[in-house]
Amino acid sequence: MRVLFVSWEYPPVVVGGLGRHVHHLATEMAAAGHDVVVLTRRPSGTDAVSHPTTDTVVDGVRVVAVAEDPPEFEFGQDMMAWTLAMGHAFVRAGLRILHGGAGSGASGPNLPGAGSGASGPNLPGAGSGASEPGSRWVPDVVHAHDWLVAHPAIALAEFFDVPLVSTIHATEAGRHSGWVSGRTNRQVHSVEWWLVSESDALITCSASMRDEVNRLFGYDAADITVIHNGIDIRTWPFAERSRPGGPAELLFAGRLEYEKGVQDLLAALPRIRRSHPGTTLTVAGDGTQRDWLMEQARKHRVSKAVTFVGPVDHGELVTLMHRCDAIVLPSRYEPFGIVALEAAATGAPLIVSTAGGLGEAVREPDTGLTFEPADVAGLAAAVRATLSDPGAAAQRALRARARLTAEFSWAEVAERTASVHLAAKRRVRHAIGRPDIPERPLPERDPGQA
Repeated sequence: MRVLFVSWEYPPVVVGGLGRHVHHLATEMAAAGHDVVVLTRRPSGTDAVSHPTTDTVVDGVRVVAVAEDPPEFEFGQDMMAWTLAMGHAFVRAGLRILHGGAGSGASGPNLPGAGSGASGPNLPGAGSGASEPGSRWVPDVVHAHDWLVAHPAIALAEFFDVPLVSTIHATEAGRHSGWVSGRTNRQVHSVEWWLVSESDALITCSASMRDEVNRLFGYDAADITVIHNGIDIRTWPFAERSRPGGPAELLFAGRLEYEKGVQDLLAALPRIRRSHPGTTLTVAGDGTQRDWLMEQARKHRVSKAVTFVGPVDHGELVTLMHRCDAIVLPSRYEPFGIVALEAAATGAPLIVSTAGGLGEAVREPDTGLTFEPADVAGLAAAVRATLSDPGAAAQRALRARARLTAEFSWAEVAERTASVHLAAKRRVRHAIGRPDIPERPLPERDPGQA
């Protein structure tokens, strides 16, 4: 099939797990023989002069990376305006480059040695099956990834008159414990509702996300396909735990946002250190709550035991996972939790909350220990149990890694996604009104949850 993925992030522009997901899915589908085009963007804060639109083939996937328009919008300050501007640029580029074909004005492939840093193009005829940059191309299906690309994905599916498939990776209501009373929250929620309503097929990464989409948007849960995220274990080398002794080291890796629950881990750390003196915590990642979390560490008097290392690259993260005695993922909201799979591949013992997809990715007591979201006492107990019996923890880690090849391979994810694409049929559209979003105040929350 000819598949058009629309995503606001794709390597080298990666914000979180979504970009990596789309990249792995696109390359795996291309390897399986599908003709895949990804419509994405150039880095934030650039323009068409410094970073013009490119039309290249990388790893068998044709990637159209769209330049930012000149108007000055910043995602952090003008999120909705920035998103609409990005969508407008996507639509114009999609029509000009894909439908218009040759002479579109986009730059050609980034050839090796041209300073792009990307791998060279797998040109048509070399076995990639990818469409040639600059050629006219019409998709069989448009696949949108999350609400930020709702406008261009809906517009392009309508223009090409093909089915629209959407993967809902998370929801605004879910990120805010079900509350969407803030102005921007309501705007995002309404765009999500519109994308869901316009989709001919939906995919979620976990059964909990399927139920969440059904509950929030009224989309029949029976028509939502659950396809777990995948992992390429070759890029996450396994290492046996061989700590010679001394204080234990815990690891958290992820975005520093309220829903990730790092504040609960910090609150539990004094209890953990009472039974396991000297235990330290490394926090890898960045986000809007970093300063607040550092204040929480001071509040709980564990600042000297906690190291905030900031963003780390792939190699550094693997090293941290190999070094730690356990990785703790205390999310209060988690659609899936790809970090749990990555940690399992490296052999790091897993201690996770049961929030959303984490509860599906980790099976207690076989592959890790779990606790209820926001349960500080339960979190501390799970960590103590892991540190007290490293032999049992190592056995759970081995079983967790063995499970990855069977259930979470990208080949399996790509095959199941292709089945959704093939079965999707463009239905007759009818006019719809605006969604009814209840006016509800936000509940009392900690200052860092804003």
